[in-house]
Amino acid sequence: MHNEDQLIAAARAARDHAHAPFSKFRVGAAVHAKSGRIFTGCNIENASYGLTICAERVAIFKAISEGEQDFEAIAVVTDADALTPPCGACRQIIWEFCGDVPVILSNLAGKTERERSLNLLPRPFDASHL
Repeated sequence: MHNEDQLIAAARAARDHAHAPFSKFRVGAAVHAKSGRIFTGCNIENASYGLTICAERVAIFKAISEGEQDFEAIAVVTDADALTPPCGACRQIIWEFCGDVPVILSNLAGKTERERSLNLLPRPFDASHL
């Protein structure tokens, strides 16, 4: 696995590309695939707010679109003092595509926390319920 610092650095760099003209809340994410590749994403806002997409989903969807299916961890970086966990939609996507992986939360000041995705989404809904 890439080390955690590399994953956070990739998420931090992705944050620089965020398109957040409305909220001004820029987020970067990086997902580490078991193949060794890292895929990044940033939040992309839209004037029709419902069409906005979060950084975590961009990173995961980019990886999926390039053939990755197995993941080891995801990092999320913001500039907020309080570390920012993924929203509910992203928690569902992380669970469904990554499983119970470490979710690394970090900010620009270097504060970092780790949590398992299952702890962020207890009793998750997935294909086993269909």
